[in-house]
This record gives sequence, C-alpha cells and structure tokens, in this order.
Amino acid sequence: MALQDEKSRFGLWIKDETREKVERHYKEDGCASMSEFIERAIDFYCGYLTAGDYRQYLPEVILTTMQGTLGSMENRMARMLFKMAVEVSLLMHIVAGTNDVDEEALDALRGKCVQDCKKTNGAISFKDAVKYQYGDD
Repeated sequence: MALQDEKSRFGLWIKDETREKVERHYKEDGCASMSEFIERAIDFYCGYLTAGDYRQYLPEVILTTMQGTLGSMENRMARMLFKMAVEVSLLMHIVAGTNDVDEEALDALRGKCVQDCKKTNGAISFKDAVKYQYGDD
C-alpha cells in the first residue's frame, strides 16, 4: 500500500440524524462505504472554504438562475433610472424656462443640494425644499 493510500482510524461522534443521512446517501453518490462518503464530504467542504473560485462548488443551475435574475433586475432598474432621468430633464427645462436664475445662485443651490443628499442619503423631501426656499429652514 502506497503512503498516500494509508488511512488511519479514529473515533467520530456525530448526531444520529447525520449518520442516517450518510447511510441514506452514500450509495447514491457511488461510494463503496460510509467512510468514503464522509471523506469526500470533508474534502468538498475544505475545498469550498479555501476555494478562490466558488463556482466549482455551487451547481451551475443555481449560478445560472442567480445570474439571470440579477441580469433582469439590472435591466429593470436601468429602464426605471432612464425614465426618471427623462422626467427630471423635463422638469429642469420647465423650471429653467419659467425662472430667471443667475449662475452664482445656481452654483450655490447645487452645493446645498449635494450636501443635503449626502446628509440624508438622497432622501430629500419637497416639504424641506419649500421650507428652505421660503426661509423657514
């Protein structure tokens, strides 16, 4: 027997349910014994823990499904962002056409808006904007 094929015996304490799972599945996996099944399971789990590429351990079907779901969600979000950008552009053109705003005031307001967005993580309310515009801030 070659050195790499040598095995050692040790005590293994596992729950009864776990042993029942091993007894139920070791033949399905093509293993000759429960020991072989447990050894393969340990090798798989250790490989999973140290793997740089998780794909070799997750079934391809799961990966494909997840990629498809994420891809469709990304497309949906991109369409919604585009629609929102069109509406914001429309609103900006209407406001710019009906108001006389000089460049200095515009730059100051842009700075305030950037700070507000940072402070509130983008959750700006119309009520707060009205308060600011009418000096109630």
